[in-house]
Amino acid sequence: MTIADLNATDRGSFVAAVGDAFESSPWIAEAAWRYRPFASVDTLLACMCTIVADSPLDRRIALIAAHPDLAGRMHLSATSMAEQASAGLDRLSPEEAGRFEQLNGAYRDRFGFPFVICAREHDKGSILAALAERARNTRKDEIDIALVEIGKIARLRLRERISA
Repeated sequence: MTIADLNATDRGSFVAAVGDAFESSPWIAEAAWRYRPFASVDTLLACMCTIVADSPLDRRIALIAAHPDLAGRMHLSATSMAEQASAGLDRLSPEEAGRFEQLNGAYRDRFGFPFVICAREHDKGSILAALAERARNTRKDEIDIALVEIGKIARLRLRERISA
């Protein structure tokens, strides 16, 4: 699909095409639809990220919480499964799987939402290192960092689906 095709769609088709760029959060695409036309994927992404940034804190936290645990096996969309596989998270040793489970649980207990990182920009080692390091941040810092990472994930998803 081209950006021109996307701009010409009705609201339902627009949301169907880009609604899952942000994990399980079609409300972002629904809000972005009214700002058409978009000159590029980058302007679409910028609009969607602004919608997220301008949303109430509880909505931003719900967006973060919509993401699955890394290296977890529950509630993975096909897109998330492929993204995690690109970082090798589908091929963990028992020790690595145990480490992910431990760190994910500690992180979720501390912050109240899952650890989010753009898996396609990492491998399992750098994800584990970031998970351990970021667990020391404040909750506010982690909300901000998670939203930046979600923007990276959305950018990659949108670029896969939409051409100039």
